Order: sequence, then structure tokens, then C-alpha cells
Amino acid sequence: MAVSLTKDNFNQSIESGVALVDFWAPWCGPCKMQLPIVEELATELEGQAVIGKINVDDQPELAAQFGVMSIPTLILFKDGQPVDKMVGLQSKDALKAKITNA
Repeated sequence: MAVSLTKDNFNQSIESGVALVDFWAPWCGPCKMQLPIVEELATELEGQAVIGKINVDDQPELAAQFGVMSIPTLILFKDGQPVDKMVGLQSKDALKAKITNA
């Protein structure tokens, strides 16, 4: 299951290794389509990467910090630093490839 990230646990959750963070909102149609893909990746890559999600309505500071203007936005982090940013619905294969190649 994807980790729900907040400003309180964000830095600790992504500080080492690879992390994929999904910025979403419950009212967003494409976000609802992205969520099952994110959850599948969380299960498949458990122990290899952190897969997290941030509700932009609840965590506007984090969305602003990373310049999230449209959702879904997925940001790939390596050792706490953003290395890739994808806006819009992403396929499972594309996300998995980015995570495994990070």
C-alpha cells in the first residue's frame, strides 16, 4: 500500500533510496485512474522503493514546494532529491521503468 505522506513524515520517508510520490486529490478524475496503478507499484516494489501519495488539498505546502500546478503529478526522488517529474496519467510500465532505472 502506498504511504500517505504529510509535511510531518515527508522528508524522513524519502531521504534515502528511490521514492515515487503521487500528488493527487479525491475530486480529480485522472487521479482516480492513477491511484490503482500507484497501489500496484507499492505492492510490487515493496522493499525496493517508497511509493507515496500526497493529497494536495490536505498538504498544499508540499504541493507548492515542488511546483505542482496540475494533478496528478508524480515526482521521482533519489536520496531525497527530485530527479524526474511527470504530469498527467502515467502507465504502470512507464513508472516502473523510471523507478528501476533511477
